[in-house]
Order: sequence, then C-alpha cells, then structure tokens
Amino acid sequence: MRAMNRRDACRVIAATPLLGAPMSACAATARRTATFTPAMPPREFRGVWVATVDNIDWPSKPGLSTSEQKREIDRILDESARLELNAIFLQVRPTCDALYKSDIEPWSAFLTGSQGSGPSPGYDPLAYWIDGAHERGIDLHAWVNPFRARHPLSIGPDAPSHIAKRNPSIARDYRDHLWLDPGAPESRELALRVIDDLLTRYDIDGVHMDDYFYPYPDAARPFPDDATFANYQRNGGTLKRDDWRRDNINAFVRSVNNLVHAKEPGGLFTVSPFGIWRPGQPNGVVGFDAYAGLYADAKRWMQEGWCDAMIPQLYWPIASKGQPFVPLMNWWADQNTLGRHLWAGLYLTRIKPAGDTEAASWEPREITNQIDTVALASRLTGYALFSMIGLVENRRGISDLLAAGPLASPALVPESPWLNAPKPVAPTVDAERAGRGLRLSITPGTDSPPTRRYVAAFDTPGPGRPGWVIPAGPGPVRTTLIPRTPIASGTKVFVTPIGPNGATGTASVITL
Repeated sequence: MRAMNRRDACRVIAATPLLGAPMSACAATARRTATFTPAMPPREFRGVWVATVDNIDWPSKPGLSTSEQKREIDRILDESARLELNAIFLQVRPTCDALYKSDIEPWSAFLTGSQGSGPSPGYDPLAYWIDGAHERGIDLHAWVNPFRARHPLSIGPDAPSHIAKRNPSIARDYRDHLWLDPGAPESRELALRVIDDLLTRYDIDGVHMDDYFYPYPDAARPFPDDATFANYQRNGGTLKRDDWRRDNINAFVRSVNNLVHAKEPGGLFTVSPFGIWRPGQPNGVVGFDAYAGLYADAKRWMQEGWCDAMIPQLYWPIASKGQPFVPLMNWWADQNTLGRHLWAGLYLTRIKPAGDTEAASWEPREITNQIDTVALASRLTGYALFSMIGLVENRRGISDLLAAGPLASPALVPESPWLNAPKPVAPTVDAERAGRGLRLSITPGTDSPPTRRYVAAFDTPGPGRPGWVIPAGPGPVRTTLIPRTPIASGTKVFVTPIGPNGATGTASVITL
C-alpha cells in the first residue's frame, strides 16, 4: 500500500496483534514498539432489559403505527448509546408469540393490539432493532420466554395459529396465566424450534431467558401436570415429581446451550434466575426458594457450564437484612467454579417517577452504589439493569446521574475465552490530520466476522479517554474525528476491531 501524504497522513500497511510489534508503516517514520501496549477501555458488561410484555418498555402501547414504533426504538437505542450501554436484552417472545416475522408463532398483540396481525405498514421489528443496535456498537440478545403462553394482561383472543389453539393438550391454566407444560416434550421442542429459527434468520448476539421456567407456585393449588407426570411414569420414569420437574428444566437448558453454540459459535446463552437459589444460601438469607418453587437449579447450570453468563436478579437494597446484596453477590460468585460470566441484575425500576404514590421509590443513589459495589467485586464483570423505561424517563434523574458517574466513559463487553468465537480481521485504516485532531477512515477486514466497534489508541500519553471507542456502523467505511492536541510526528495509532460479545481481533497500526 502507498503513503497518502508523508507530511499529514498515512495508510496502514501491516497488521499486528495487540501485544505484538508492528511492522513498518510509512517507512520514513517507522519504528518498533515491541513492548508497548496501547491503552484500552475497561471490560465491563453493561446491559439493559427491554420488556415487551404488558408494554413495559416497548412499544409504549399496542397498535402504534410503524413510524411510531421505529421512533420509540430509535429513542431507546440513542439513550442506550448516550449512556455507554453495550448490550440489550430484547424480549421477542413473551407469550408464545412473536415481535418479529415468524412462520412458527403469531404476531404479538403487545405490538399491534391484535394477536396474529402484523404491523402496518409492514416491517420486521427485530431486524430494525438489530440493525440499529449494531450501528451504535451495541450487542443485541433475543430474550425468549420458553413456556409462558398467556399473560393476565394479554390483549384480545389468541390467534388460531397460537399453540394454545393448535395443541391445547399441552396448555395449562394456572394463576391467571396460560403455560405450556414443561413436562410435555412438545413444549420444549417448540421453544427449541423458535430459538433455532431466531439463530438461523437473525444476526443476534445471544439468546436470553429470565426466571420463568415452571410458574411461580400457588400454595393452595399445585401446577396441573398430573397427566404428563403419569405418562413419564408409564414409560419407566422413576424420579419423584419435584426431581422430574427439575430434570425437565435441566434437559431444556442444556439443549438450548448446545443449540446456541452449534448455530452461533461466538453467541452467548444467558440466564437471569431469581436472586436466591435457596433460603439459607448464604446463611441468613430468607425468601422464595427458586430451586423448589420454579424447579430452576441455576447453581447446577453454572457449575455444569450450561450457560455462558448468569445474571442473578439481586433486586434488593444493599442494606436489606433478609436478602443482603453483597453476601448474595459473593455467594453466586462462589458457585461460579468454571469462571463463566457473572453479572448482577439490578432493579432500576424500583426508582419510581416523581410524584408516584403507588409504592415507595428507591433513591437513585441505591443503583449507583450497587454499580460501584459490583465494580469493586473482582469476580463479577458487569451488570444488567431492569428495565429501560426508568432510563428513558430519567426517573428522579437516574440517567443523568449514571451519565455523569459510572457510565461516563465507554466499556467493552468481556470476552468469552471458552467459546470458539471467530475474531474480526484487522481493518484497513487511513489517517489524516484535521486541525488539532485526527480523522480516521476505517474499512473492515475482508472475510471477517462482524465488527461491532473499533478502539483507536495512541502509543504516546495525552489527554482524552484510554482508547476512543468507535461504533463500526453500516457501510464499507467508517470515518471518525478524534480530537487530540498535539499529535507528534512518529506517533503510532492502533486500531483494534471488537466483534460480537467482545471478541477482539488483530490491531492495525499507523505511524504518523
């Protein structure tokens, strides 16, 4: 490759691993930097949940026009980018329905107001979400509820194509909800088919599930799965019912993990369980027993490596006596014997709008203090916030507080070294001085997996952040201006591509 202008610009002619020595570039000023490590932003997962059930976060109400839905998506994505969030969990299947174009399940009524009816004018909301998130350098994970088939606030009748209409034998009416019986193989197979379809047709960065497996129990009425349990026993099953229920969920979780990694080697399977595995774990903790009540053995899932990240819902104040935040956080860390990702789920929407009298509000400092606590815990590498509505509404100033504090500068998603994740190829980079700054034009490497972000870093100290984070964006070239003064002759610029879920590629190097 050729020099553009030896006085003002150059073009990269060699790529080097981040910790290696660059080859010559712009020969007149080339020099070796074998021991230099360019400054990089921290690695910290910063996620947010976007719930569609009951129109919690998006869309704000059912039946909005396509343009209104898109405006709300853009607003959420813009706010996520402003706050330097790097991942979104988008609920795409809340009740065996779809907030995307599906040949398996009907359009969600939470989207259009009528289950089975698509948006008008027609578009694919999930594709729009994915494109918009990736344009801003944000990973997007598809949040799937595997067995909930109807919510108490569901709108209108179920469509003829809904599973409860097509196969009512596996549907169970329980606690004002409709559930697919997890003990019925058809229920698990349907959820796996939906997940396979999402992984096949969409450029999602992972699959996510929350705490709903078997439903939260009613002490006066057990979950009505007598028929499926009897069928299990007729076929030679010997487990007691509670153990059989846990075995159903264990088998399902393991199958999802295998499916995600088979279809998307660099994709993540993440689960956000109830924050208490069992009362008394650790000592002094009281509350709901998810192991016995939801038949969710999240501790085992971690220790078997059946999920890539556990995000326990630590939805209590730091000072809570029966559910103490720090001891619970440390207990989950103790169970993470394989060293998978552990991120804290934080209950941001406990901050109520100003003037809301329905429930006591948390002070915004509760959330920022929890984030600070997580940041000091070396065994956790991030957190996720429930949910987006509190940030969009800037409840009691929480968004501004975050933007001025823990989210004031960017962070990269932690890598997942246990995955066979493809790494993006080094880009081609042109650089030219622009006043007191530097204009970079970045072209993605060929035959490369997607690049979500680039990090541009210098080999000389100076003002500014430790590495400028640049969203990869659409199109073949991304041009950005980096303000800096001065930029000395001989300065080397390292441009490192960051792929989905933080996969780090080879840096390209320019000598100015």
